[in-house]
Amino acid sequence: MPEVDRAAGLGRRLLLASRPVSWVNTAFPFAAAMLLTTGEVDARLVIGTLFFLVPYNLAMYGINDVFDYESDAKNPRKGGVEGALLPPSTHRATLAWSVGLAAPFVLVLLALGGPGSWAVLAVSLFAVVAYSAKGLRFKEVPLLDSITSSTHFVSPAVYGLVLAGADWSPQLAAVLAAFFCWGMASHAFGAVQDVVPDREAGIGSIATALGARATVRLAIALWAAAGALTLLTPWPAWVAAAVALPYIVLAAPFWSVTDAASAAANRGWRRFLWVNYAAGFVVTMVCILWAMGVR
Repeated sequence: MPEVDRAAGLGRRLLLASRPVSWVNTAFPFAAAMLLTTGEVDARLVIGTLFFLVPYNLAMYGINDVFDYESDAKNPRKGGVEGALLPPSTHRATLAWSVGLAAPFVLVLLALGGPGSWAVLAVSLFAVVAYSAKGLRFKEVPLLDSITSSTHFVSPAVYGLVLAGADWSPQLAAVLAAFFCWGMASHAFGAVQDVVPDREAGIGSIATALGARATVRLAIALWAAAGALTLLTPWPAWVAAAVALPYIVLAAPFWSVTDAASAAANRGWRRFLWVNYAAGFVVTMVCILWAMGVR
C-alpha cells in the first residue's frame, strides 16, 4: 500500500504541475485551427488535441517547476493554481513523465504530418524546453522570455494550420499576430508580480529589466495591438477584438505601479486566469459563426 500511496501522491503532483486550469489555452488553438481548416474530425485532430491538452502542458510546466524549484520555494505564490512546488524527490520522475507521456503522441503526429508540420512542432517543443531547462533558460532573458512564452500558446495554432494544409492570407497572419501580441502581453504582465523576488534571487525577466511600471504599460500596449490587428479581419472574426478590453481594464489600475508595490499586480493576474475562459467563450462563438458561414 505505501507504494500505491506514493504513486497516487506523485500523480496528484504531476496533475497540479500540468496546470489543469490552463490546458484549454493550448488545446483549443490547435483544435480550432484544424477544425476550421478541414471541417472534419479525424485522427490528426483527436490525437493532436489530446497531446496539446495534457502531455504538452505537463512537459511545459513540469520542466519549469523542476528547474525553478529553488526560486519557487521562496515565492509565496507557488504551491497552488499559480504553480506547483515539486519537492526534489519528485524531480526525476517529473522529467521522465514529461518526456515519456509526450513522446508517443509526438511520434504519431510526425507520422501523420509532413516536413512543414514537423518544423513547426520542432519549434514548439524547443520553446517548451528552452524556456526553463538549465543551459538555455530563455525565461531569464528579458523580452526573449515573453516571446518564448507566447510561442508556447501560438505554436499549437500554427501547427494545426500547417498540419491541415491551410491557405495562408493576410487576414490569417493578422489573427496569428494578434494572438502573439496577446501571449506576450499576458506573460509580461504576469512577470510584474515577481519583480521583487526575482531580483532578490538574481533572476532576469522582462519586468526586472524594464521595471514594473514600464512592463505594465507595455502589456497594455500589446493587448491594444492585439485588438487592433483583429479588426483587420472580416466579419465575424473582428468581433474578437473586444476580447482585448477586459485585459486592458484589469491591468489599467497598475499603470503607475512601483517596483516596490509590484506584488499587488497579483490581484489582476489572478482575475486573468478566469477572464481567459470568458475570452475563450467569445472566440469559440466567433469560430462557430465562421464555420457556419455567417458573413
